[in-house]
Amino acid sequence: MDRDKLKQEHHPEQIRERLENNEPHSHLGDAVLGAVDGAVTTFAVVAGAYGAGFDKTVVVVLGFANLLADGFSMAVSNYLGTKSERHRVEKASRTEEKHIDHVPDGEREEVRQIFAGKGFEGETLESVVNTITTDRKLWVETMLTEELGLPLEQPKPYKCALATFGAFLVVGLVPLLPFVLPSAFPRRMFLVSSIATGVAFFAVGVIKGWVTDRPWLRSGLETLLTGGAAATLAFMAGYWLRRAYGV
Repeated sequence: MDRDKLKQEHHPEQIRERLENNEPHSHLGDAVLGAVDGAVTTFAVVAGAYGAGFDKTVVVVLGFANLLADGFSMAVSNYLGTKSERHRVEKASRTEEKHIDHVPDGEREEVRQIFAGKGFEGETLESVVNTITTDRKLWVETMLTEELGLPLEQPKPYKCALATFGAFLVVGLVPLLPFVLPSAFPRRMFLVSSIATGVAFFAVGVIKGWVTDRPWLRSGLETLLTGGAAATLAFMAGYWLRRAYGV
């Protein structure tokens, strides 16, 4: 990064604005999870149906049914999981409030030991303890973050669910496109679907690398390999079941 730009970003005014306008929760993880799972599960359904010799129409119907049902199920799971985490933080906050009311000296000692462990001592340590324990809101927040390791800012459950569902639908649609759109290779639809799914995995990884400032090629290959391994495992399981039970 350019040194002058770095210095400008650390000007007191810039620091104040950055701290006052904290970046909202990133939904990249929710989107990547939905995108990879959408491609894997939809491709597994396509591979199983195509391998069983079903007509193209059946492949499309089963694929779209999975796309909507599994995508919605995953979004709901993410919504409930995120909401449960918010409830856990709220419960911990109420517990700390009660502790401060009933055993304030014990809670002060906890603050003292926490910051003593960070290297504070003597009058400086006592000043830190007094500053924190005279502000009830700060006191509770300090116990949540320093004692329990809980984040104060929690993402909105519905946004997490929408990020997961949207990415699931967009990327999960890729394996189905060769069976829906007119193709120059009508006898190679499954091969085209496999290649398109691999490209989708790689693209998701590249986007993830770009957002997280990591090498885009490495991130793309990593997602391609992990997603491809999951898709291969799903295909092998379906193939084995078809051979073993004649389904």
